[in-house]
Amino acid sequence: MQYERFVHLDQSLALNFIQRMSGVATLTYTYVSAISGTETRILDTRKTIPGWRALDKYAVRIGGGYNHRMGLYDMALIKDNHIAAAGGIYQAIALCRNYISENTPLEVEADTIQQVIEILECPGVQRIMFDNFTPIQTRAAVELVNGRCETETSGGINLDTIKAYAETGVDYISVGALTHSAPALDISLDLDPWLPKS
Repeated sequence: MQYERFVHLDQSLALNFIQRMSGVATLTYTYVSAISGTETRILDTRKTIPGWRALDKYAVRIGGGYNHRMGLYDMALIKDNHIAAAGGIYQAIALCRNYISENTPLEVEADTIQQVIEILECPGVQRIMFDNFTPIQTRAAVELVNGRCETETSGGINLDTIKAYAETGVDYISVGALTHSAPALDISLDLDPWLPKS
């Protein structure tokens, strides 16, 4: 009886992992397939289940996507609140540089084309994120950047719109839904009757 309870517990735990990770991988593959024929890469975000980040991000890679960053330590991301608190883009970048190493990649979020212009005037930015841009705005921003740094677009992008964004030539599209909205797959696990008898 005790052995049977252990097997049931182990089976349930295995199913939790398999169903969740399979769901993330499958949804990622669906997004990746939707932009086939383009050079754009699908990224995850940090919107993962607490304690599951490494597993969620592994599942994204299995599905053909790429990982954005594991935490706050492997890339610095300056967002709109940081810019507002610092008093501007240049000030936010300067303050950020005081706390990160020179080898830490720096990404800056832009809400408007004007902000893209301002970011391009600041040295040392590896990537610009176009936040909640339309496909038309994204194309204009990509053309403005013109390969001077990496480009990423994010915000409300779904399977109906992602191909239009990928066709703008943007380098990356980050999709939070890969991990925060992936449905678990319906998977069952049956044991063969080889268990030792008590």
